[in-house]
Parts: sequence; C-alpha cells; structure tokens
Amino acid sequence: MQVILLERVAKLGQMGDVVDVKAGYARNFLLPQGKALTASDANVASFEARKAQLEATNLESRKEAEALGEKLDGQQFIVIRSASDAGSLYGSVTPRDAAEVATAGGFTVDRKQISVDHPIKELGLHTMSVKLHPEVVVTISLNVARSEEEAELQASGKSIQELAAEAEAEAEFEISELFDDIGAAAADDLELAGDEAPAEDAAEEEEKEA
Repeated sequence: MQVILLERVAKLGQMGDVVDVKAGYARNFLLPQGKALTASDANVASFEARKAQLEATNLESRKEAEALGEKLDGQQFIVIRSASDAGSLYGSVTPRDAAEVATAGGFTVDRKQISVDHPIKELGLHTMSVKLHPEVVVTISLNVARSEEEAELQASGKSIQELAAEAEAEAEFEISELFDDIGAAAADDLELAGDEAPAEDAAEEEEKEA
C-alpha cells in the first residue's frame, strides 16, 4: 500500500515521501495517527497545496522540541521501588512511570513519547529514549532505588551489588567487634577472679590457724 508521509517517520522516510508500507501498518498506525495519507492523486495534490504550511508548522514544533530537548537530554530522575536483596524489582518500571517522574520534575512528557529497549526489572541506572518530535530524540536516565539514600549512592557510581557487599562487610565487622567486646569482658572477669582467689585462700588459712 502506498502512502504519502505528512511528517518524518523513522526507518520509513521524510515528509512528502511516497512510500510502500503494509496495509495493516498504514490502517492501524500511520493513518489514524495523522502521520500519512493514502497516496491517491487527490491526497497527493492536497499535500502539495499544503506543503508550505505543513513545513512551517513542522519547523515551529521542531524548534520547540529542540528547546525542550536541550533541557531534558541527560536528565536523571529517581524512581523509588520495592525490591529483593539481590536487586530484583517486585514488578517493573514502565514508560508511564518515566513520564510521571519527568513531569513531576518540570518537563511535560507523555508516556507515548518514551521508549525503552527492554523491561526495567532491576535496581540501578537505566536509560530511555524520549521522542519530542519526529526529528528530535533525547535520552534520560532513571535511577531506580529502594530509597533516596540508595539512589544517591547509585548516582555516585556504585552498583546494587557493591552496596550489598558493603552492607554485608559492615555487618560482619559489627559482629566481629561484638565478639571482641565479649571476649575482652570474659578476660576481665577471669583476671578479676584470679585476683580474688589469693585473698580467699589467705582468709581460709587464717581461719585454720585460729
């Protein structure tokens, strides 16, 4: 099926291109989204008549997207989630979640503009692409953590595995310190008992002599 593109479509073509696509792709996506028209003589003529206006509108929206993109690109947003000690999430983080935290951070972003290569099911730093315009795509990162404190540590470059190892080492150190304290206390008790024994023996000898 041939369609004429009303805007740039990734891996397909630029505005004004007449391209061949599968009928289902055209009917379910391109046509209802207003990204293309069937390439009939009437529609091609209509596009040519509106081409200058469409290009001007596209240029204006692209400039707005570029201005937003300069501020949004590279931004990192924190998402707090419950997870196991190994870092596996009880659920997943979706584009909707990303849109919500970005909007809360002062950026107007729709979940449909956000894409992710694979489902986010682990704690850590994850990147997502945000299509602000057919010709403007930026990248944001989500810092998925169990707390604000953990997010700060992850942002400094530490992985969940490193954090877990540090926590385990700290716990082992505290246990070792506890046993050292118990050992020292026991040694003190033995020393004290040793000091008291001669005195008791002397008292017993005095009683016998009497």
